[in-house]
Amino acid sequence: MAKGDEPSGGDGRWDDVLQAHIPHSARVWNYLLGGKDHFAADRAAADHAVALKPDMIEQARADRAFLGRAVRHLVGEEGVRQFLDIGTGLPTADNTHQVAQRVAPECRIVYVDHDPLVLVHARALLTSSPEGGCDYIDADVREPDEILAAARARLDFTKPIAVMLVGILHHVEDAEKPEVIVRRLMSAVPPGSWLVINHPTSVVHGERSVRSARQWNESGGRPTVTLRTPEQIGRYFDGLELLDPGVVSCSRWRPDPRSFEPAVDAYCGAGRKPMFTSE
Repeated sequence: MAKGDEPSGGDGRWDDVLQAHIPHSARVWNYLLGGKDHFAADRAAADHAVALKPDMIEQARADRAFLGRAVRHLVGEEGVRQFLDIGTGLPTADNTHQVAQRVAPECRIVYVDHDPLVLVHARALLTSSPEGGCDYIDADVREPDEILAAARARLDFTKPIAVMLVGILHHVEDAEKPEVIVRRLMSAVPPGSWLVINHPTSVVHGERSVRSARQWNESGGRPTVTLRTPEQIGRYFDGLELLDPGVVSCSRWRPDPRSFEPAVDAYCGAGRKPMFTSE
């Protein structure tokens, strides 16, 4: 797609749907991760963001590495076999189902996104191991009841489910009440289920990160971006058992002890829904 930037083969209907002239976060992130599914507007927006904030590529890679470590931990150490991954983004290397099914081929993964380009690629690329399952729901994170209704047909809601909100909540504005969305999702899954989140902040690079987010929003990029503090991110885990080391920079969440990565302006955490609640 990047070679000719011809998203539709001359079909104006696809031009309208994909809006190749407007930078989109899923395609920008794909570009930063070295993928090929992006248009000129996405590359220009990404290059400008990197000029404002040179560690943006490292942040994208740290986000992706966190996803892999979190999934491996949940499958290998916590026995999770079901994932509801909301805000899938464009498939790249080491998607949730690939990481999970390497550890336990019987894992079932349901992806959720509301981007036409993601939908096209998800149907072609998100293929499961024979022992497990991999499905896709076309829905918006702002519609948790719709997501849950569709997921019930694909996952067993009597057994633990990992709800993955990786790189999505910063696209939900404060007025849209992201904390209510998270509570609704977690209220529907059984005890022993997990919540995994990462979210951009301005803790590490301060004004550079703020300027980068502001530039994206003012340029017409979609969806808009809202930075939040670690304290705000931590509140998404209220009522859950937060896994050590808590809410930290993605590069500092259970890293490989043989390497040291600098902190990035994306914070993350994982928490379990308690098996028993006190009255």
